[in-house]
Formats: sequence, C-alpha cells, structure tokens
Amino acid sequence: MESLLSSIKINVGSHLYIKDPESSDLGQNIISHSIELINELGIEKFNFNKLGKYIQSNESSIYRYFENKYKLLQYLSAMYWGIIEYRLVIETNAIEDNNTKLLKAIKILTLEPKNIDSYSDYNQLKLRDIIIDEFTKSYHHKDVDNDNDEGNFKIYKRLILRLVEMIKNVNPEYKYPKALSCHIVEGVLQQYYIQRHFKSLSDHKTENQVYNFFEDTITKVLNPK
Repeated sequence: MESLLSSIKINVGSHLYIKDPESSDLGQNIISHSIELINELGIEKFNFNKLGKYIQSNESSIYRYFENKYKLLQYLSAMYWGIIEYRLVIETNAIEDNNTKLLKAIKILTLEPKNIDSYSDYNQLKLRDIIIDEFTKSYHHKDVDNDNDEGNFKIYKRLILRLVEMIKNVNPEYKYPKALSCHIVEGVLQQYYIQRHFKSLSDHKTENQVYNFFEDTITKVLNPK
C-alpha cells in the first residue's frame, strides 16, 4: 500500500489549466510556491504579480499556465481531494466490515495527511491548510454553475459519492446519505476552521477530537439503538 501511495499521479483535468504545470520545472515551481504564498497571504491578497516576484519569474509566464488565481485555487483543491480519494480507495479496499470501512474513511478525512512521495516537492500540510481556509472560495461565486459544468469539482464530487456508497452499505435505510456525506466532508473543514479562528466555539483541541466527534455522530445517526 505504501508503494502505491508513493507513486500516484492525480489527474486533475485539463480544464483547470492552460498548460499542465506538471509538464515543466516552471509549472511545478508555480504550484509549490503558490502553496507557500496562498497559505501565507490568503487568496484575497495573493496574486500572480506577487507570485512572479516570489519565484523570480515574469507575471505573464504564470498566465501561460492558469487563467486566474481562482482557477489555480481550484487546481490545488482538485489535487488535494485527489490525494484524499486515492488514500481512501487504497486504505479501505481490504476492509470487509462496512462500519470499520466508513470510520477509516472518516479518519483519512480528519487526521493529518500522510506524505505522498509523488508530491514531495509540495508542502502537503500547507496545502491542507489552504483547503481548510480557502476551499469554499473556490465555488462561492456567481460562475460556480459554469465551473461545475466544466468539471472543475469532479474529484471533490466523486469523493463525496464514494462516501455516500459507504454510508449506504452501513445503513441502506438511511434517507439522507448525500446530505450526510456532504456534512462530513465540509464539516471536517469547518471544525478545523472554527478550532483555529473561533476557539471559544470549538470543543476540539486535537485532530483526534475532531475525528471522535464525527465517529460519534456517524455511529449514532447510522446505528441508532
């Protein structure tokens, strides 16, 4: 399993970029340093001019890869969710018990990500921080329907639907598997965001406590006594 995790290649979809950033050293430099800079500045203050200065390249060279910073954010989001999806598939594949499989998926979503060697040039912990702080900004805008039609969120949606199937396998009679799946994926990000920025509203001080919350919720919802 570790060897599989170390050699994955995420197909984020060509609709998210003009030129594949993985096809050149400059493109990979754009990705690695955009993770650093977006994590430091936030997406609102981040722009390609600042990124160009950061990597000592012309701003125009970045536009050869991405139409704008929100397409870049969507690319980073797709890369993150793709890594999570691969881990979910590989690490739950051999688990036969449906409850155990679902809880393992929740653990993958909530706990610190394992380092993926294929993406070792990218700071995956900072990428996760970006998703926690910025992911909703990749689709909370007027053009979201067009972006969705283009397939910009296909990996994210596919991950949620994988979770839906796991929920159905645990309790086929449960009426709201899609709503619950969305609640889990979005809720994990929200709980970490609240933990960081609204500490007085958070019950969680550790990642394990976030996992325990969702384990408790899922168990009570799907296996009521």
